[in-house]
Amino acid sequence: MRQEYTITVYTENQVGLLNRIAIIFSRRKINIESLNTSPSEIESIHRFTIVVNETEDVVRKIVRQIEKQVDVLKAYFNTNEEIVWQELALYKVPTDEIAEKAKVERLLREHGARAVVIRRDFTIFETSGHREETDKLIEVLSTFGLIEFVRSARVAIIKHSSGFHDKLKEFEEAEPRQPLASQPVESQQGIFSM
Repeated sequence: MRQEYTITVYTENQVGLLNRIAIIFSRRKINIESLNTSPSEIESIHRFTIVVNETEDVVRKIVRQIEKQVDVLKAYFNTNEEIVWQELALYKVPTDEIAEKAKVERLLREHGARAVVIRRDFTIFETSGHREETDKLIEVLSTFGLIEFVRSARVAIIKHSSGFHDKLKEFEEAEPRQPLASQPVESQQGIFSM
C-alpha cells in the first residue's frame, strides 16, 4: 500500500551528489514530493530529507540504492508517525484588504501565524506546521485576496533516534577512519556501511 515516507540521508558534502540521488528516483519514475538539504549536527556532514508517496518495498529498495553512492554515509526511511516534522509557509496579501478586516489578528493567532513584513502595498505572513495546517490558512487568506504563497520542504527529526553522531562515533571507535585519499578506491564506497 502506498503511503508517505520520509527518507533521511546523511552524506559528505560533494558536488553532483544531489543529481545522482535524483537520478535514482527518476529512473524508477518516482515523484519527489519534498526535498530539503541542510547541514547536520556533525560538521561537514549534510542531511537530505526526501518525501515520497510509495510502497514500503519500493522505498526500502531506493534507500539501499542511495546507500551505494560513494558519498552517502547512511540512509533511513520513516513513516509520518515515526518522525516529528514541520514545513514553513509564507503568504502575501494586499495590506489594504487586511487593514480593513478587524478579525485578522484573531485568525492569525488561530493558525499560529505572524506578520513578518508589512508594507503599504502588501503584507507577508509566516506560519509553520503540517501541510493540512498551512493549507487551512491559504483558504482563510484567499478571502483577503491572496497574492502569493510558498511552502518550504519538510524538515524532520526521527523520534526514536539518538542521532547520527552516536552511530558515526561507534563506527569510528570500532574501525579508525583513514583519510579517503589514502584508501583504495574500491573500499571508499563501503566506509560507512552500518
